[in-house]
Amino acid sequence: MKKLFIVLALAGMSLTSMAQEDPTLKYSVATNSFWSNWFIQAGAEWNAWYSNEEHGLGLARSPFKKFRSNPGASIAIGKWFTPGIALRTKLQGIWGKTVTDADNYGNHNSFWTLNEHVMFNLSNLIYGYNPNRVWNLIPFAGAGISRTMTYNLYAMQLSVGLQSSWKLNKHLNIYLEGGWNRLEGDVDGIEKSNGQRGWDSHDNMFYAELGLNFNLGKATWNKVPDVDAIKALSQSQIDALQKQLDDANAENARLKNMLANQKNAGQSVKEYVTTPVSVFFNINKTKIASQKDLVNVRALANYAKDNNSKLLVTGYADSATGTPAINQRLSEGRANTVAEELVKMGVSRDNISTAAKGGVDDLSPVSFNRRATVQVTE
Repeated sequence: MKKLFIVLALAGMSLTSMAQEDPTLKYSVATNSFWSNWFIQAGAEWNAWYSNEEHGLGLARSPFKKFRSNPGASIAIGKWFTPGIALRTKLQGIWGKTVTDADNYGNHNSFWTLNEHVMFNLSNLIYGYNPNRVWNLIPFAGAGISRTMTYNLYAMQLSVGLQSSWKLNKHLNIYLEGGWNRLEGDVDGIEKSNGQRGWDSHDNMFYAELGLNFNLGKATWNKVPDVDAIKALSQSQIDALQKQLDDANAENARLKNMLANQKNAGQSVKEYVTTPVSVFFNINKTKIASQKDLVNVRALANYAKDNNSKLLVTGYADSATGTPAINQRLSEGRANTVAEELVKMGVSRDNISTAAKGGVDDLSPVSFNRRATVQVTE
């Protein structure tokens, strides 16, 4: 057994030294849902008992002595609430020892312990979360209850330990854990303390455990959105809209001035607007998203009627969604929808022509490409 622990220790040291990290992958994380980052652990143990009854007997302290050690098993379930903090409920036990002398005969003690642990991933807490990190060091502490089935006794207990975990893949880790359960009452079958104080005034169980950790569902953490980048993107979109609004206002001012001059001169208006007027649509729809878009279209329709002008309606779809065939049909439908609105406004159908451009990526954000434009051609 000594050889086994030596081999495990050397393996842990070698894996730790080989685990290389890219510092650029460390980042702050967003909070996941309650159902994310759960895990189940199952392990095999070697436990060693130090009973308070052995005080003063001069027994060998080695955890590998047959009169104080036995194999065991454990199972646990827990959840990481952040990359650095988790809660775990752990059940362990089965075979223990009652240590009163160096004779192994008759000191078998069937037991179980149930602990609630707070776990701290020091690797993530100190160095930041890294989804590619291979090795994690995780101390834990907690409290719980124990029962000996052999002697039908219960005891409260405190528990501390250290876990070393190595990532095999996204959903599977292997871990090596050592721990100490300090029992607040005698759970080894003999209820006396020999008047002692300190750690050996209670029954103590030390254990070493090797096991597998199964990560359930979503086992990673999302990166916190880059707020500055989002603000910069939003500002660029606002700037683009402001530029379009400025162009539209300038064109409106030019038209008002032109109309006023023509009216004062007693002439009919023959000039025409060159800036297209846009009407927008929702994704995969040929119905106009907002009737407010038709206000400028009506002004253009009145201009066309007064001057017997020709109008061109051009339909578009966004190339980011849908197939080319679907986008072509959408752009045709949107152009026809706006053409029908112009007819309702009194424009002769003979003076309206339509065109369909299919999917495009001319504007940002993508939704601005879902539109139809109206402009005077002559």
